[in-house]
Amino acid sequence: MSEGPPQQADAVDALRAQWERERPDLAGLDAMALIGRINRASVLLSKGMKPVFAEHGLEHPEFDVLATLRRAGAPHELTPSELVLASMVTSGAITNRLDRLERKGLIERHPDPSDRRAIRVRLTGAGLGLVDRAVVAHVANEERMLAAMPPEDQAVLSAALRQLLIALGDTRLG
Repeated sequence: MSEGPPQQADAVDALRAQWERERPDLAGLDAMALIGRINRASVLLSKGMKPVFAEHGLEHPEFDVLATLRRAGAPHELTPSELVLASMVTSGAITNRLDRLERKGLIERHPDPSDRRAIRVRLTGAGLGLVDRAVVAHVANEERMLAAMPPEDQAVLSAALRQLLIALGDTRLG
């Protein structure tokens, strides 16, 4: 991490100080502080993403579905089960998201040609155009939110979080 002036205290420092005062015998406060910072950062980053999605008439979960279909490559379609695996939510949650996106004309569902019992979900032309516009604004917004951290610190944090995710078993989509 980059050298510089003493760091300003954050909200987690205050929480930690309270635990140190009330339970000086408690071990593991470093772990508690780190996980607290990860959780708080996640909440704040999610809050910072909402306006960009709203500018495109989307909510974050809807964007996730559109982005997953976009990343799948042409013809930009997957089964609902594949979407469940990619998003780590329940099939009911995916069904609700798909219903909303279909009403907006951003996706279409059609029978799988190789299995009439299965359904495929595909981006419409409008959905493809919207996700392509939204992802540009989304990435710019993410860069803006991380701008306070020098690129080398971002790289160190990214590598450390990758190591944590691997240790927790998060090594592939689905």
